[in-house]
This record gives sequence, C-alpha cells and structure tokens, in this order.
Amino acid sequence: MSLADNDCIPCKGGIPPLTPEQIAPLASEVPGWSVVDHRHIERTYALPSYRAALDFTNAVAELAESQNHHPDLLLTWGKVGVTLWTHKIDGLAEADFVMAAKIDRLAASAS
Repeated sequence: MSLADNDCIPCKGGIPPLTPEQIAPLASEVPGWSVVDHRHIERTYALPSYRAALDFTNAVAELAESQNHHPDLLLTWGKVGVTLWTHKIDGLAEADFVMAAKIDRLAASAS
C-alpha cells in the first residue's frame, strides 16, 4: 500500500517526533521532498503559470482540510512551495509523509 492510500491521523501531542532513523524509510517513499533538520519536509512544485499555481494551491488546501493536516504554502508565479511538519510535536510524524504522498498524487493528476 502506498503512503498516499493512508489517511492522515492527527497527532494529539505527547509523543516524540520521529527520529532520523524513523524518518529515512518514510522519506524514501516521497522522492522530491527534502528533510530539513529532521523537523520539516518541503518541496517546491513547478507549474506553467500563476493561474496553474493558484489552482494547485487551492487543491492542496482542500486536501489539507479533508485530512485535517495543514501545510504551509507559498504561492509564487509558476511555483508552489509546501512545508509540512506536525505542530503539536514540533517535528515530523508519519502523517506528514502521508500528506506529502497525497500532495504528490494530486500534483501528478493535475499534470
């Protein structure tokens, strides 16, 4: 089963963030995403226009609402930057990688 087939399970806090050893296999399932200081993952999607980038941003926002997992989004002409982490634990949880995979799937279907 792909990470994108899972649902994001909200973290209620009180658990430790993933360790670098736990992050590595999950990160390998979302190529194109960069792990930043073992606390965030980020990716920038290139799109053909501002309108396409805006539409993709809105689609990611709808997905985020449905999964109750909300990334930071940066919209610029022809690009959308996405940063994920679990705020309650100030680090990475499996749900961040699930959301990344879902966003990748969304990007692939929008192409």
